[in-house]
Amino acid sequence: MNRTSEHTFHIPVMGIAFTLDTPVKVARYGINSVVSIVEDRIIETMRKHYYHALEQEYHQISTHEPDYRAKRITDYLNLLDTIVERQMEAMRSEPFEQGTDILKYFELLPASSTLKKQYYEMLRTTDVKEKVQKQDALRQALKAGRIDVNIMTKVDREQRTKDGEIVPDGSDAVAALRGYMQSNLTNSSIVFSAGMNPRLFTYLESSSAFDPNEHFEFNKKVIIKVSDFRSALIQGKFLAKKGIWVSEFRIESGLNCGGHAFATDGILLGPILEEFKTKRKELTDSMFEIYKLSIEKKLGFTLTKYPEVVITVQGGIGTASEDEFLRTNYAIASTGWGTPFLLVPEATTVDEHTLQLLKDATETDVVLSNNSPLGVRFQYLKGTTSAHEKQQRIDAGKFGSPCTEKHLALNTEFTEEPICTASRKYQKLKLKHLQDQHLPDLEYDKLQNEVLAKECLCVGLSNSAALAYDEPFLKHLTAVTICPGPNIANFSEIVSLQTMVDHIYGRTNIMTNNQRLHVFIAEMNLYITYFKEQIIKEQIPVRDTKRKVYFQAFLRNLSEAIVYYRRLVEMSILKSAEFDAELSKAEDEVFFIKHEYLLD
Repeated sequence: MNRTSEHTFHIPVMGIAFTLDTPVKVARYGINSVVSIVEDRIIETMRKHYYHALEQEYHQISTHEPDYRAKRITDYLNLLDTIVERQMEAMRSEPFEQGTDILKYFELLPASSTLKKQYYEMLRTTDVKEKVQKQDALRQALKAGRIDVNIMTKVDREQRTKDGEIVPDGSDAVAALRGYMQSNLTNSSIVFSAGMNPRLFTYLESSSAFDPNEHFEFNKKVIIKVSDFRSALIQGKFLAKKGIWVSEFRIESGLNCGGHAFATDGILLGPILEEFKTKRKELTDSMFEIYKLSIEKKLGFTLTKYPEVVITVQGGIGTASEDEFLRTNYAIASTGWGTPFLLVPEATTVDEHTLQLLKDATETDVVLSNNSPLGVRFQYLKGTTSAHEKQQRIDAGKFGSPCTEKHLALNTEFTEEPICTASRKYQKLKLKHLQDQHLPDLEYDKLQNEVLAKECLCVGLSNSAALAYDEPFLKHLTAVTICPGPNIANFSEIVSLQTMVDHIYGRTNIMTNNQRLHVFIAEMNLYITYFKEQIIKEQIPVRDTKRKVYFQAFLRNLSEAIVYYRRLVEMSILKSAEFDAELSKAEDEVFFIKHEYLLD
């Protein structure tokens, strides 16, 4: 199915289940979205739900089947593709009347869309025959949004046979990738997040699914989520050498985002985007020279022009003016709007209790936690059923979670077989280890709290869909974890898809926090807070040379970002007295930190 969106935004992956069926909800309106394919049990649950919804017979793919994980993923993606294709066929036969999907399709489009302009021309046409012809042309122009998928590269646990032998090409990420590659999806992309995984990237090389044809066209494309230019250059060249072209670099703010937060060393979004803007040719040239040779060797034909490379950005965007500025000033192809869509039931899948928590969330309700078993900082909404369940276990002295899914079972500190740091087994062993050290009470309490903070994400990030559709997932495990970005505090209404899209395009305003700071300032403040948290852990003054160099570089990057942003104000690229005033506050804060902690 041909899918080229007329929209200027996309819906990124959120958690495990929150966007798991988003294509069913929004793809027919031409909106691109991303599905997580990390957790095959919830995918199997959703297979059952949608086969029944289509009144078709559901055949379980058992865990006893060879390569069951890949098979579940393949069939679910094929199912989504079939559903969206049926929706498109139905929409093409609808009249242009209020309440129909075909009218909604065109009403959702941005004013800049060519199709939107043709739609308005049709509405103004009075001649009946001519009007029908224009309506038919519009029907033929309908295109569904892309169904993209996400693999978090760090989630790549080995699978073993009953005899303990490693299953070849059976690790979690590789099996998920195979499931995607074997699906019927076309004009689709796979998004790799969380950095390089050589094993996973090498597996790409063995497949033809991402090869171009002689017209430079791809059925399946690769998107890399990055936090800076250097990462894009390294990964782009690495994959080019394997004959894999990166069609999109998806820049995400290190801290002003939902889910796992991969903080940079103080390099902020504005300077990062500027570097991509000024070095885009360097990036594509260096990739293409390597890729061209790889394709000649692999496929036997010579590429004479670059395949397309686009740059997109996401993380903390909240207003139409910010969205437009990012797209126009940095030549951004699409902006990612994630967290606000958690308040749009027509787009995402969130159970009712969690939806109300999101609606009522304030700035203090979202914390940059240490709750992830991956050991990566994790944006976390307080007050969830998962948080309550964890505290009840702690109060009862039953530390840790049942580990049923084991996708994050990666720790071998105490066991030969990897286990998850949120599991009962690990926490029991770790706390015993701490007790045996006879630490001072304050130190022991601190370390104990760090251990007990870890939370089961495999189940917590999956349960929302199971609850929303009343589909059994895991008996007696119904707690939900959710990981919005800090931006959720600025949105306090549950709204329709039409209303949210109208907000993105500046046709309405649903921002409930009138004091909200610009996305660049909000991110800068998050990094300053993060920096102070890091340095408070150190002895002051910082005596370790490597740590001191790190802190100095971090502050230098923050200072350079302030200079860059001020230049945008002076050049009237960013016109805001409030923005300039907030810059001055940040500059004073950085200056104070340097002197307070002797980091000059």
